[in-house]
Amino acid sequence: MYRKKDRKTMPFPEFKELLPFGGVLNEDNRWLKLGALIPWDELEDEYAKFFSENKGRPAKDARLIIGAICIKRKEKLSDEAAAEHIQENPYMQAFCGLDSFNTKTLFDRSSLSKIRKRLGEEYFKKMEKAILKILKKHKLINWRGVMVDATVFPSAIRYPTDIWLLNEVRMWLEKHIKAACKKLDIAKKTIRTYPRKAKIDYLNFAKKKRKGKKAIGKARKKMLSYVKRNLGHMEMLLEELKKGGHEIRKEFRDKHDTAAKIYSQQKEMHEKGTHSVEDRIVSFCHPWVRPIVRGKAGNKVEFGPKAVISHVDGYAFLDHIDSDNFNEAVKLSESIEAYEERFGEKPKDITADLIYGNRENRRKLKKDGIKAGFKPLGRKAQNEEGIKHRQWVKAKQKKRSSRMEGIIGHAKVHYGLDKIGYRTKEGERIWARMGLMMMNLDTALKRWRS
Repeated sequence: MYRKKDRKTMPFPEFKELLPFGGVLNEDNRWLKLGALIPWDELEDEYAKFFSENKGRPAKDARLIIGAICIKRKEKLSDEAAAEHIQENPYMQAFCGLDSFNTKTLFDRSSLSKIRKRLGEEYFKKMEKAILKILKKHKLINWRGVMVDATVFPSAIRYPTDIWLLNEVRMWLEKHIKAACKKLDIAKKTIRTYPRKAKIDYLNFAKKKRKGKKAIGKARKKMLSYVKRNLGHMEMLLEELKKGGHEIRKEFRDKHDTAAKIYSQQKEMHEKGTHSVEDRIVSFCHPWVRPIVRGKAGNKVEFGPKAVISHVDGYAFLDHIDSDNFNEAVKLSESIEAYEERFGEKPKDITADLIYGNRENRRKLKKDGIKAGFKPLGRKAQNEEGIKHRQWVKAKQKKRSSRMEGIIGHAKVHYGLDKIGYRTKEGERIWARMGLMMMNLDTALKRWRS
């Protein structure tokens, strides 16, 4: 159940009078200014739709929870740290809609993750649109052209190796085989998993300083045999559990299917002597994560969702995000549609990397009357118009390389997009969207102050 809070009964100055040490809030504080850029009423109306009108315990106030999520992402805090910071900081409490300073715990740290899961990505998409309306209303954004580029937001996973991945699957299967035997009252000796021998084999390989091709192949073969045996035991035990009327949770079934798929993929790569397979799983805990080959110095392969980002007047917007690798050139139409949805018109010009400048994209941009900031194909035109166009493209590309790369780097370093912290597939998208949203709000705040 959700009950809207009456925010008109207690005026803002009363908050000042209840501060400790006789303090007074500074109206020019960044949190108070930032709060004026967020359409709280509109967000509360959307928030209330996710709760019953008259059933259950009343939910936490919308502004408190959404404000806490904004603070967490802006300050790069954990859920627990965000709750503590809000409890200690009067400006953060005012940002979250409180009408008096409160020294007690305002919400449990688990509340944020539970409500994020309930709201889903769609809510944060609507939040992004609502904030954009405010930016346009106050003329804090000037849209003409757009720059487009793709990047990867790395997930918080260990760098994957085949032997480590198989060993993780083996240990998980051993743990649940043991639990199933206990449920069915089966003696341990009847189900052989050889945990000690398997652990010794793994550690003997892991401790080697130099791991040659022969050693890797030998270790992988051993791990595959252990996993194969454990999968067979697990299948037999699952049948017995079903006959005994025991409930098998969906989360367990999904995890078991992932374990079986990892074994199948690793076996195929071992037999064929290859290092890649279709939809290769690189993390047992994050089975949706795929290796994204980027070919950049230092990071030839990255592990996390790939995103297409549009840069408009110093603001960054998320056009597309997917865990599977894709050719960003085919997403240019999607970026144009997203721009038209945001600003009500097509962009006057588009500047993007060389990969976007294929013939199909050039034809589409010409048809839509959008000036393309791509290097012209064929011989260089020697007339005055051709020279001016080349100079314009060169200037645009120079601007793109500095601003586009700069804003992506800024988002990764200062807004937590260098390592995604949420542990679900939808959570990764929310993390990326909220990181860009808070960066945009900071940009708007600087312009608002000036």
